[in-house]
Amino acid sequence: MTDPIVAIETDKGTIKIQVHQTEAPITANNFLDLVEKGFYNGLNFHRYEPGFCIQGGCPTGSGTGGYTDATGKKRNIKLEVKPHLKHDSAGVVAMARSNDPDSASSQFYITLGPANFLDMNYAVFGKVIEGDGVFMQLRKGDKMNKVSVVQAAVK
Repeated sequence: MTDPIVAIETDKGTIKIQVHQTEAPITANNFLDLVEKGFYNGLNFHRYEPGFCIQGGCPTGSGTGGYTDATGKKRNIKLEVKPHLKHDSAGVVAMARSNDPDSASSQFYITLGPANFLDMNYAVFGKVIEGDGVFMQLRKGDKMNKVSVVQAAVK
């Protein structure tokens, strides 16, 4: 199976992410569902830590929000980690969360370098496969103009 590819279009260019749907189905399917709903379109990257990460996906832009469905129910997913899914380089895509391991919702980050101290504590669900120069230029306040699945999973 070939996992899906998601494109994040920004003013600085486009980033393409291979989403590890086969390896991290809970986390990947949550992210893909939000992409399909258009949830990320127009949201900002609200956190930039030089050499560490760029983070987005908060609907309030504060870093404290998550996805809430039409009935007002907040979605949280169970922490899904695997020893071989590591924060071993720039371009690793993973879910952000609060202190509660099962609190991930919509916020995700892209590593700007290795962050091995996060391994087995945060769910890695993707890898940047195109646009390294783009995500390395992103800063707090930069917008995700459009986020879409550009290649569906192939069985």
